[in-house]
Amino acid sequence: MAVPLCCPACGRLVGIFLLLGALWEIQAQQIRYSVPEELDKGSFVGNIAKDLGLEPQEVAERGVRIVSRGRTQLFGLSARSGSLVTADRIDREELCDRAPRCVANLEILLEDKVKIFGVEVEIVDVNDNAPSFGTEEREIKVAESEVPGTRFPLPEAFDPDIGANSLQGYQLSPNAHFSLDVQSGADGIMYPELVLERALDREQEAAHLLVLTAQDAGDPVRSGTARIHVKVSDINDNTPVFTQSEYRVSVRENAPVGTRLLTVKATDPDEGANGEVTYSFRKVREKISQLFQLNSLTGDIAILENLDYEDSGFYAIDVEAHDGPGLRARSKVLVTVLDVNDNAPEVTVTSLTSSVQENSSPGTVIALFNVHDGDSGENGLVSCSVPDHLPFTLEKTYGNYYRLLTHRTLDREEVPEYNITVIATDQGTPPLSTKTHLSLVVTDINDNAPAFARASYSAYVPENNPRGTSFFSLTAQDPDSGENARVTYSLAEDTVQGTPLSSYISINSDTGVLYALRSFDYEQFRDLQLQVTASDSGDPPLSSNVTLRLFVLDQNDNVPEILYPAFPTDGSTGVELAPRSAEPGYLVTKVVAVDKDSGQNAWLSYRLLKASEPGLFAVGVHTGEVRTARALQDRDTLKQSLVVAVQDHGQPPLSATVTLTVAVADSIPDVLVLADLGSIKTPSDPHDSSLTLYLVVAVAAVSCVFLAFVIILLALRLRRWHTSHLLQASGVGLAGVSASQFVGMDGVQAFLQTYSHEVSLTADSRKSHLIFPQPNYADTLISAESCEKSEPLLLTQDLLEAKGDSNQPVARGQRMGEGAGRRAAGRWRPVGTLLLCVLGAAVSDQVRYAVPEELPKSTVVGNLAKDLGFHIRDLASRKLRVSGEKDYFTVNPDSGDLLVGDRIDREQICGKKPQCVLDFDAVAENPLNIFHVAVIVQDINDNAPLFKQRETDLKIGESTQPGTTFPLDPAQDSDAGSFSLQKYHLNDNEYFGLSEKQTPDGRRYPELVLKRSLDREEQNFHQLFLMAVDGGDPPKSGTTQIGVQVTDANDNPPEFSQDVYRVSLREDVPPGTAVLSVTATDLDEGLNAEITYSFHNMDEQVVHFFNLDERTGEITTRDYLDFEIANTYTLSIEAKDPGDLAAHCRIHVDILDENDCAPEVIVTSVFTPLPEDSPRGTVIALIKTRDRDSGENGEVHCQIFGNAKFKLKSSSKNYYKLVTDEALDREQIPEYNITITATDRGKPPLSSSTSITLHVADVNDNTPIFHQSSYVVHVAENNPPGASIAQVSAFDPDLGPSGQVSYSIVSSDLEPRALSSYVSVSAHSGVVFAQRAFDHEQLHAFQLTLQARDQGSPSLSANVSLRVLVGDRNDNAPRVLYPVLGLDGSALFDTVPRAAQPGYLVTKVVAVDADSGHNAWLSYHVLQASEPGLFNVGLRTGEVRTARVLGDRDPARHRLLVTVRDGGQPPLSATATLLLVFADNLQEALPDLSEPPEPTDSQTELQFYLVVALALISVLFLLAVILAIALHLRRSSSPTSWGCIQPSLSSKSGPGILPIDSEGTLPHSYNLCIASQSAKTEFNFLSVTPESAPTQDLLCDDASWVPSTNHDDTKAPFASDPVLEVYYY
Repeated sequence: MAVPLCCPACGRLVGIFLLLGALWEIQAQQIRYSVPEELDKGSFVGNIAKDLGLEPQEVAERGVRIVSRGRTQLFGLSARSGSLVTADRIDREELCDRAPRCVANLEILLEDKVKIFGVEVEIVDVNDNAPSFGTEEREIKVAESEVPGTRFPLPEAFDPDIGANSLQGYQLSPNAHFSLDVQSGADGIMYPELVLERALDREQEAAHLLVLTAQDAGDPVRSGTARIHVKVSDINDNTPVFTQSEYRVSVRENAPVGTRLLTVKATDPDEGANGEVTYSFRKVREKISQLFQLNSLTGDIAILENLDYEDSGFYAIDVEAHDGPGLRARSKVLVTVLDVNDNAPEVTVTSLTSSVQENSSPGTVIALFNVHDGDSGENGLVSCSVPDHLPFTLEKTYGNYYRLLTHRTLDREEVPEYNITVIATDQGTPPLSTKTHLSLVVTDINDNAPAFARASYSAYVPENNPRGTSFFSLTAQDPDSGENARVTYSLAEDTVQGTPLSSYISINSDTGVLYALRSFDYEQFRDLQLQVTASDSGDPPLSSNVTLRLFVLDQNDNVPEILYPAFPTDGSTGVELAPRSAEPGYLVTKVVAVDKDSGQNAWLSYRLLKASEPGLFAVGVHTGEVRTARALQDRDTLKQSLVVAVQDHGQPPLSATVTLTVAVADSIPDVLVLADLGSIKTPSDPHDSSLTLYLVVAVAAVSCVFLAFVIILLALRLRRWHTSHLLQASGVGLAGVSASQFVGMDGVQAFLQTYSHEVSLTADSRKSHLIFPQPNYADTLISAESCEKSEPLLLTQDLLEAKGDSNQPVARGQRMGEGAGRRAAGRWRPVGTLLLCVLGAAVSDQVRYAVPEELPKSTVVGNLAKDLGFHIRDLASRKLRVSGEKDYFTVNPDSGDLLVGDRIDREQICGKKPQCVLDFDAVAENPLNIFHVAVIVQDINDNAPLFKQRETDLKIGESTQPGTTFPLDPAQDSDAGSFSLQKYHLNDNEYFGLSEKQTPDGRRYPELVLKRSLDREEQNFHQLFLMAVDGGDPPKSGTTQIGVQVTDANDNPPEFSQDVYRVSLREDVPPGTAVLSVTATDLDEGLNAEITYSFHNMDEQVVHFFNLDERTGEITTRDYLDFEIANTYTLSIEAKDPGDLAAHCRIHVDILDENDCAPEVIVTSVFTPLPEDSPRGTVIALIKTRDRDSGENGEVHCQIFGNAKFKLKSSSKNYYKLVTDEALDREQIPEYNITITATDRGKPPLSSSTSITLHVADVNDNTPIFHQSSYVVHVAENNPPGASIAQVSAFDPDLGPSGQVSYSIVSSDLEPRALSSYVSVSAHSGVVFAQRAFDHEQLHAFQLTLQARDQGSPSLSANVSLRVLVGDRNDNAPRVLYPVLGLDGSALFDTVPRAAQPGYLVTKVVAVDADSGHNAWLSYHVLQASEPGLFNVGLRTGEVRTARVLGDRDPARHRLLVTVRDGGQPPLSATATLLLVFADNLQEALPDLSEPPEPTDSQTELQFYLVVALALISVLFLLAVILAIALHLRRSSSPTSWGCIQPSLSSKSGPGILPIDSEGTLPHSYNLCIASQSAKTEFNFLSVTPESAPTQDLLCDDASWVPSTNHDDTKAPFASDPVLEVYYY
């Protein structure tokens, strides 16, 4: 019973003992050491061999080593002593930062037992770091308005040591204004603060330099310093001050936009924003703001728009300067505008005539206009002009009024309309001008005859045309208008071969279209000439003539004429050569023909009419080329006869034929063999041919000279006969004219003036001499009563102007016109004197009125007619009116009162001028008078003072001192004098008063004065009312509201809502995660209340992890957090306003751990390389795992993925063995990248991988492998012995000797004994060498079997076949196939036509080459030629062509040597010889194939006939010359006579007057003197003076007149010869 009761207690004791034993064993395996930091390398830490129970020498034997990984190795094992020593410098702060206890853990491996021991080394801190500040220098801004006791945070020092070695306290350098206070936080951190003890003054001392010292308590004591730079910031307690209270500047009104006038300058003793001065206009008028621009930063005043002196000559501008917070100062800028000539004159047209006749007399008034210039002085003096080339002039009348007159006669046809430009120019510098355009239309009179476009016309009509067909149209243009320009057409009477012209042609009188009345015959006449007259419908009508030449066109009536082939002189046909080898289309010859017709009638076509061998030849339809239609055959006869017809395309067509003889032969020698060479006749002597040529030339020359002589004699005789015939006909015509032809309409003589000319003629003369002196006017016709009375006919000046010729000198009629002009000037002289008197009176008197402004319309200003001295009854005729720029006034046409025509606003018209005067002109007509009127406009109080803005806002700082003034906007009053602005009033206010100032020009402006200090906290806004009052009765006023906003001063620091903030974060939050938002408030407003946030005295490592938004105070993470690095952070935040007042708070951030550390895999040992035949289970590596996380996050297991050849075995805690699980093959996989993955048990689990590279060692288990299954190589013949021809290569995947391959030849299709003499192979490289030169003709190809063997044990081998192909080389020369040599070895002949053009195909050289490829590529070259440059050969085709046209000096026979060269290297060649003969046909190169006629001695007979003809022609020519000389000598010996040709010419039966032309108006008078035997005919057109005029009327029957024909003395009579006076009209 007792035993069962004790058994449970005994079991519990046994469990306890077993647990204590396990703990003791674990404790026994943990070794601990302690060592201070900063020991030298190799310093003793502990005896690890002793603690493991080993002897020192056993440490190396048993493989004891440190296997810790993941950080820098801090310790090492001494193999000699077995001690643990330091491996490098140990820095506690770097390892553990500020952790209270710093421990380094490492593991010791005993490889023989594969057992791990843990070692723990504690690092003890030493005082090796001095306190340090984040920055060596810190700047603090303190406003001079800060009160004593204000605190300012200072930078904190940092000491990485711990305990007594860490930071213990701060000290501040002595200073009268500041002290130091150190505060300790809840975490024990000390924060220094700077305390202001005394008030600061920036003007006395702007900066203070302090030194802050931080100390620790180590041994020795260490310290660090930081320089504190306290900068005293300014407050806005000074207003800007201008350098001048008033600026003056002058500027020309034409200054360009952008011109800088001046620069205003204001200074502010404050600094920063308080001292930054900006400029602005102070409530200026809108006009000034549009004209001037002020740069707010520099104070530059520039011109914004163009200035105008006429608008305003003076500007007063208020400029205001204000600093940042709003303190202001004001100055005035006075701008004087200098006048320049910038106003162009203005032209106002008062009266204008739109049209004028072209025959209007000079002085006709066209327009009346007035000029005005807005400038003054010389700039306002205006002169007017018109262009000199215009027929107009200007005449100044009164004041600035001008009249535009004509100064010469106008011509509508030259200029139908005038755009007259009147230029008004002032006398300014530079002068300005204005152009006014006036349009004037010139009306037409009939003063131009119709004119044709051309001097003559040509028309073409085909013969046999149908009757009544229109063939041409003429058009004449008349520059006149209306009826004066309507043209009618007519034909002048003429005859054509005795038939009237009107029977051939008619014309349409309206359209000018010409019609053929009959068919024309080209054989009858080829052309005819006719004259067309064009007349207008004016009064009187005018006309002009034009010549039309009509050409008759020919029809198809000419047969084609064959030019080639030309028939020989013996009558036989020409012979052409056609080679028997000619292909179809070969050009044999060409038939050339022409047709004298033109167009379609001359378009020729060719056809083969007859042939001895049909189908052998063909003729080109349009070219006339005769070509072979098929290949020539042996059965074809040598001689072929062809008949070719040439036909034109006329209607009906005409044709001609030609016979061709063609010799069929391959070459000229063939023709020579076939032809009868014995019939060839030796050519005649060249000397006989030359003699025949000379005789022909002599006969032709003598014949031409003789014919020309006869033609000249006939022409002279015909000319003399024609002259005599004309004189006889003239005499008859003069005698038959009746006097009634001189009578005009209504019995008045038709001709008032004549042109008188004198003509002298001599019979039988060969030369006529005509003298054309200046014609003169003479009165030749008088009324019927003038036969009885001797009174001369008086002509008026108007008639002379209308009928006279402007191009002729003026005679008696002109002098009469001049007298009439002087009489007219005498009549107008009193009228001009009276007009000047009236105008002078008008200028001397000026009418003035005075009226108040704003009068109602139609108010009477005064009686203008009475003041000007006009009667009421004359107002209607004088047309009194007002002329001005604007219709302010009108005139009552009934009473003559001056009335108000429109609203008169003095302010709008004259602005602020003290006196306002309206000037205008009063114009009266019949006669024209201009009066100057001035109306003074008086001001009334109709405008109240007005402020530009109804409300004005001012900002005044609460720190502004009393007495400061602030400029206000002045009020504007458009009235002048006492009605203008007089004073200002401000409503009662305890803070502000009002003062007034006055500008030099008398303008008043108000200023607001601060009476007492402002307090924004008590009252931040003040409402004021400003009133402006004028001096009217009753007075008028205007008000504006002034709102004063009191701006704040920076006197409150920011305040945080909490001093300390706490927050927790997971370590896996991403960057940018919001941590917390701090908020600080500032009681100030505006800019002073804008708070910025920043980190304060933060460690750089802490700042690296957090971001702070300086505007919102939001804190976010910058980088990933790591609980393993730090689990808490303390942030110091500073809030600061723009005045550098600041507040501080602290934030404690706790980091929460997460499974964010992946396991680490550490490879302790690796056994590589491993032979590929290693057994299964072989150990490859020893691996250790570690996870920095704790708990389940730190529990790790390992595995291998995707590789079944290996596996892991767990060895001990966190250690694994990697072993093989299958056999390895190096050729398949020479190495393995084994990836081991370690995964923890966190949520979510993390993993990491590491790769081990295992190299597999090789064994010889693979045979060599060739790259190709077989090889083929090409070798050119004649290769040099010993050259390499191919290379084979084999690959063995094994390594070392097992992979080294050697080569050999195993077998061949060559004889075994001959194999070694052909090829060999290199055992190492596999290069195959040729042992001899191959010959393609002997051996085309052979095959080898090569073997590759490795050097393994045992060795392995493989075979491959190699086929060698022997290639050909260029060893064959070209062979010429054509041309072939004759049987006797001579070259054959080829013929070439003499008319062959460049490029003509002569023959073709054909050659072949037995080689192939490039070696058989042939080229052809001319090697030698008897005439270089005459032929060329196609480089690739071998075609021989002519290079130029054959010259007369070129020989008929040529020899050409052509070489044929292949493309081999070196090239081989062959030559061919060509013999070429130039001949148009075989007749030239060979004897005629036909039977020739019997030879005769025709050359001698021809020479005889030529000599006889030459003698006869010479004798005839000599007789003709002798006869002509004899006749001339006989005529010279006869007595001369100066009588007239025919006595009938001097008959007195009637005056010699020609018929009068029905349309003529001016007769011409000629004096004709004829001498019967004179050698010259002279026409003397002499000047007829009034003294030489006939004394009696031509219409009277008295013919006793003796004209003067003496060229030297016009008064000497010439009565010895009959004289005839001929009149042409």
